[in-house]
Amino acid sequence: MILSSLSIPLLGLVDTAVMGHLDSEHFLAAVAVGAILFNFIYMGMNFLRMGTTGLIAQAFGKGDYTEVRSVFAQAILVAISLALILLLIQKPLALTLHWVQASPIVTDTAIKYFNWRIWSAPAVLANYVLIGWFLGMQSGKGPMLMLFTTNIINIILDIFFVTQFGMDVNGVALASVIAEFCGLLVGLIYLTVILKKHHGEWLKNKIFELVKLKRFFTVNSHILVRTFALMISFAFFTAQGARFGDSILAANAVLINFQAILAYGLDGFAHAAEALVGRATGEKNREGLKKAMKIAFQWSAGIAVLFTLIFLVFGTQLIGMLTNIENIKTLAIEYLPWLIISPIISVWCFTYDGIFIGATRTKEMMVNMLAATFLVFIPAVFVLRTFGNHGLWAAFMLFLIARALFLHRDRKKLFEFR
Repeated sequence: MILSSLSIPLLGLVDTAVMGHLDSEHFLAAVAVGAILFNFIYMGMNFLRMGTTGLIAQAFGKGDYTEVRSVFAQAILVAISLALILLLIQKPLALTLHWVQASPIVTDTAIKYFNWRIWSAPAVLANYVLIGWFLGMQSGKGPMLMLFTTNIINIILDIFFVTQFGMDVNGVALASVIAEFCGLLVGLIYLTVILKKHHGEWLKNKIFELVKLKRFFTVNSHILVRTFALMISFAFFTAQGARFGDSILAANAVLINFQAILAYGLDGFAHAAEALVGRATGEKNREGLKKAMKIAFQWSAGIAVLFTLIFLVFGTQLIGMLTNIENIKTLAIEYLPWLIISPIISVWCFTYDGIFIGATRTKEMMVNMLAATFLVFIPAVFVLRTFGNHGLWAAFMLFLIARALFLHRDRKKLFEFR
């Protein structure tokens, strides 16, 4: 799970590195701006993965493999429907990139990037369901095969399209589209392998049972609202950086890639926590739940310290790998200290997220994320804006701390089995 999670930000790293070595900083800034909208769309739809994991893990804990199939069918139908809607409204969605208020050339290039990459929507959303299903079934191999396939193909095509065909942002976007569909094919093949080991039935009345559908949509609606609040925070962060100019926007984009590596590295343990906590919750196993939580926090803390040391020792060199534009490198190095302390601040909220998802305590996640976003982060940005980009990063750290503290306050609810 850790290896598969760490493979995800490689996509962003390669996109950044390829764009960062072109002859203008506006390509790198455009990918950062385009990523805002895709964060809202694709990461906003990540409830399909998180909700599926918790529900499948609990069904697995009960040994109900017909329910395992029913939850998958419900999730995949929702994923396909949402993907079709996104494709139908792609033009008005692209126009929202003007709200970031980047320079005209950056905005136009970002729209070009969006118009290509949006065609990955059906594969991306279906892949969320498959990854969530595999994690709930306690299988780390399925996500690893899917994500490695997706990212290896993406990296190869990324470099090939840009360096050999002379494409720019449309090249990295097209590479993502092709890679996502390849990952989907691998996931569907491995799904059939897992199902053969766990006998159950595909029952139409179970798939469309009102009580089950209500629970599915309740859990996922909480996660959807929670995720959109999170993405509002990231979009607000990027938009505020854009107000400081294209150079700050590009420098922040470089550093956010390292934050993404950290997040996905820690998510490996969070995913494990989701599966183990979900299984213990399905079994109503109090001791198993305590053990899963303890292991998740111990290993996540260790990895967080390792990331801090890596960023401290190799941060400057890593920045140099992503861009050779001198003013971008200089700015990124100036704000590197925030990235160095980020792992030991981030680890607690990331791990708690996995624990609460596994227990399907999604209402608590939603309420706490809304509070952290609108009562802590956004007000902190305005209070600290006189400190420029340093103030922006400080507000982001306060946001991460608030998320952890709010979830810690509600931890006792995890043991109220329903």
